[in-house]
Amino acid sequence: MVSIAEYNAKTRTIPLSSAPDGLDRCSKEAFLYLHPLPTIRCTKMNSTKRPPIQFGNLPDFENTEQAFAHLNSGQLKKAELLFSTVGNPTLVKLGKVMMNIALALRIPVGWAIRPTVYSHFCGGETIAGCEATISTLASNQVNTILDYSAEGKDSELEWDRTQQEIMRAIKATEGDDRHAFSVFKVSGLASTALLEKIGTCLRPLENLESATISLNETEQAAWQRVKNRVFDLCAQSAAIGKPVFIDAEESWIQPTIDALAESAMRTWNVEQTIVYNTVQLYRLDRLAYIQSLTKTAATEGFKIGVKLVRGAYMEKERERAFGLGYASPIQPDKAATDRDFNAALEWCIAHLENIALCAGSHNAQSNALLCQKMDELGIDRDDERIWFAQLLGMSDPISFNLARSNYRVAKYVPYGPIKETIPYLIRRAEENTSVSGQTSRELELIRRENTRRIRESKKLKK
Repeated sequence: MVSIAEYNAKTRTIPLSSAPDGLDRCSKEAFLYLHPLPTIRCTKMNSTKRPPIQFGNLPDFENTEQAFAHLNSGQLKKAELLFSTVGNPTLVKLGKVMMNIALALRIPVGWAIRPTVYSHFCGGETIAGCEATISTLASNQVNTILDYSAEGKDSELEWDRTQQEIMRAIKATEGDDRHAFSVFKVSGLASTALLEKIGTCLRPLENLESATISLNETEQAAWQRVKNRVFDLCAQSAAIGKPVFIDAEESWIQPTIDALAESAMRTWNVEQTIVYNTVQLYRLDRLAYIQSLTKTAATEGFKIGVKLVRGAYMEKERERAFGLGYASPIQPDKAATDRDFNAALEWCIAHLENIALCAGSHNAQSNALLCQKMDELGIDRDDERIWFAQLLGMSDPISFNLARSNYRVAKYVPYGPIKETIPYLIRRAEENTSVSGQTSRELELIRRENTRRIRESKKLKK
């Protein structure tokens, strides 16, 4: 066994403080984030696969020079200001209220958002507008996942337009190895009320083609259009050989999303893994879901694609459960979520003969765990069945240091008209505020790199 202290020493990392203002002001979330698993196991790789990789050669997630090499000094200072702001709950709440008022009154906001949060978290307003971001990532060995992030659609015409834009994003990846995956949300293609109603008719892992779903004539026609939109995107992905993620959403529409993803896997994941479902491990039942899906896939003869995430709708889930009087589907605390996330990583990597995995995590410990498990099992770092992914503008110390260590890494690159991406940007700000330890850590590393650059500059002037 190797302790955290030994791990830090061997990877030349410097342990971070619990919180910038002292432990008495460190939230439970921050403390759990910064003080996770007590031990980490590590062994050498199988020497018949490749030369043994020593423990110290694992990624150093606190190497700020590598992490921020893609940012010039001006961009780095802007990132410091941005993370200082989103780390302040009062400012984030006030900004959300003002943004919603501006949208309701149709007050132009692009002038304020474009050079700040939008430029940091989004690639551009169009696919072509993302080219500079895609090129920068590629030059640093990081792939792209184009994510059309316009939200709030509520008509058949708008769902068709969204599907057409996602189709353009999928086609844009053909023959371009800078792109790792495509991605879409089913709620962007369908009525959430319809998705919820259908979900009540489905049993877990039930084959969608044989399920009995009670719908009226209008709903049946709408449901067929939803299936056509989803399956056409999957078919196009299969045609060009580029995998596609189906994102996870709220628990009350997830049964229908699961069924669509499973149906697509049964169709297109026979010879290779094209379709990936997304699993949110902050839910109590998702580890068991992965295990059951593994057995079903083995029995029915298809491959599983799975993107593991912790989850993005925790407060919304708990509020709804409380309001409607049912048990919350969310884990009791972050430690339980971390436990299930890491257990899911280990399950997937132990069943790699039938599972392709993407670890969508901003948690340094979980990413380190996956690196170490690959090391233990002698799995090549560039194995196409294992990917790491983070959001653009977040966790650069993880993404770029993984890439420099030759792992397969991709960044979600959201794009779309500024006005239509505001819900996405608000969630990013709220997410950074709620996970205070993560924001503090990111901010500290940015400040550390700013200090390092200033020192280097002074040395050069001497």
